[in-house]
Amino acid sequence: MLEFCRAELLQENYFHAIFEAMKSIAAKIRHTSGLTTDGAELVNQAFALGKDCRPILAISSLKTESDKGEQRGFANLLIGLFGTIRNPAAHNPKIEWPMAEQDALDILTTASLIHRKLDSAYLYARSTA
Repeated sequence: MLEFCRAELLQENYFHAIFEAMKSIAAKIRHTSGLTTDGAELVNQAFALGKDCRPILAISSLKTESDKGEQRGFANLLIGLFGTIRNPAAHNPKIEWPMAEQDALDILTTASLIHRKLDSAYLYARSTA
């Protein structure tokens, strides 16, 4: 993740650092899954569990209800991060969306966790829907 936002962090440009970190998550999902979509659509296509579809990427074996719950929670976390962090950064001017250092560090810590989960995710199956 740091390769995406190192320059911004060194400049203490937290707004753009977290924006680049969030974009790096979508880029990793696209690279791993082979999908080309973005945002919630990308997450749903890559990780969604449902009656008529199977995820392309899995973060666990998906054998138990707990595994499936973790998969759904991970997808919800990603959608939430895109909606609350990446989208405002993409659509609001920097001066209208101040980013404090502590907030940036918290967001970057979450992005790091996401990247570690994505590093261990594997191709599961193509959607049947």
